[in-house]
Amino acid sequence: MAPREMHKATCADCKKECDVPFKPTEGRPVYCRDCFAKHRPPRGFDR
Repeated sequence: MAPREMHKATCADCKKECDVPFKPTEGRPVYCRDCFAKHRPPRGFDR
């Protein structure tokens, strides 16, 4: 498998520069790994 192309982005929460595996879209927030985990809904066990 080929390595993914990474793109530079600035986290919408903490303003740190980070690399993301997608091209950021204008007008949509991008989060670093730490802030993304805070914004994800908690995982439920309702399978």
